[in-house]
Amino acid sequence: MKDEHRSGCPINLTLEILGDRWSLIVIRDMMFGNRRHFRELLTRSEEGIASNILADRLKRLTEKGLITRADDPSHKQKALYSLTDMAIALVPLFAHMGAWGRRHLPVSEELSIRAELLEAGGPEMWSDFMDELRAIHCGAAPPERSVFAELQSAYEAVLAKKAAMLLA
Repeated sequence: MKDEHRSGCPINLTLEILGDRWSLIVIRDMMFGNRRHFRELLTRSEEGIASNILADRLKRLTEKGLITRADDPSHKQKALYSLTDMAIALVPLFAHMGAWGRRHLPVSEELSIRAELLEAGGPEMWSDFMDELRAIHCGAAPPERSVFAELQSAYEAVLAKKAAMLLA
């Protein structure tokens, strides 16, 4: 019986799960935007994912163990998606990808501010953020520091600054 993977290389195996156009974007939106319902992921993504592609990626990420799907207790017809520890462990990868993108690509200030803060905060901030994500998505005890709030506040400050500049 042929192995279902091209090789046992860890980079190849990672790319088989995360290397398509949308998987990391879905995880990013769940991680940094706290988008946990299908509709939020569909309508609030800057990249404009199609509904059939989103449904496929959510199914695939669930099958691969990166996210879980549960009935939303607040609404019987909605599902609540959560990151697993396997996906939360991608925070350092996102930090490095964001830092690389900021250095080499024409990023926008508002969409790169989180990457800037994660790069400056380094492994300590990443660890604190992963602890917070485990509290949000996995039911762990909430940490004292809210990196999510810090990142969101910085993002909102950039948006406010840009809005003020447009009005001036």
